[in-house]
Amino acid sequence: MSSSLNTAMAGRAQSAAPRTAAASARARSGAVLASHALFLIAFFGLWEWGARTGWLDRTLFGQPTQIVLYLWQGFVVGGELWRELGYTVAGTLISFVLGSLAAIALGLAFTQWPPLERALDPYLTVINAMPRFALAPLFLLWFGLGLSSKIAMGTSLSFFIVLANTVAGIRGVPQDFLTLSRSLGAKPLQLFFKVTLPSAVPVIFSGLRLGLIFSMLGVVGAEIIAAEHGLGQTLAYLQSNFNMDGVMALLFLLACLGMVVTKGMARLERWLLRWQ
Repeated sequence: MSSSLNTAMAGRAQSAAPRTAAASARARSGAVLASHALFLIAFFGLWEWGARTGWLDRTLFGQPTQIVLYLWQGFVVGGELWRELGYTVAGTLISFVLGSLAAIALGLAFTQWPPLERALDPYLTVINAMPRFALAPLFLLWFGLGLSSKIAMGTSLSFFIVLANTVAGIRGVPQDFLTLSRSLGAKPLQLFFKVTLPSAVPVIFSGLRLGLIFSMLGVVGAEIIAAEHGLGQTLAYLQSNFNMDGVMALLFLLACLGMVVTKGMARLERWLLRWQ
């Protein structure tokens, strides 16, 4: 009787432990969110107070309420910011996909055929050493003011980051895994898809996260230099007119966009690595 009672109590304790851990995790997450909210309220409150009292020059720092008003008018009232945001996001995604696919394919080729890497490495190093924003005028001449030149800029920035991480990730797979898999009779394709690629995914995704951010930076930078549409082109126009509220609004918008894509890539990585 006592043994069955002890077993039941132990079972209830074990089932309660995950609930307690989940509740503790939710409490910690809520505390972190609350601290961030308090900080942001204090930061923007002081900023608004400084702008209203003249302690901060509005022509240099803008004013939070006017920044929110600019975003409201741009997205809700007029809607023109949706079009500019669409051009920037489209250029970012296309350049990221093109640069990442080319980099992963070339990285796989390098790991399978090392002589190819030795032959191309000097040329890739020279190209990577070139400041891409200094090449932006050339991209504009070659591809025009449209979306193509922005895609070329973003692709050139993301390609080398993803390439380096792809090569490092595949070559960083422990040799013990490969040796054990071969001894168990794994074929080359099985070895690659079952052992090498899953083990290299964390390092490759580190490069993909950076590649996505740099794709956006390249697209926005090219838009600032010269473009027909895009947030970068709008940002350059606002700067030329000393509209600091609009400039700050677009900077916050780009920062939020970068945070969203980074968090999205992190969630995708956790989903792909759920087997771990």
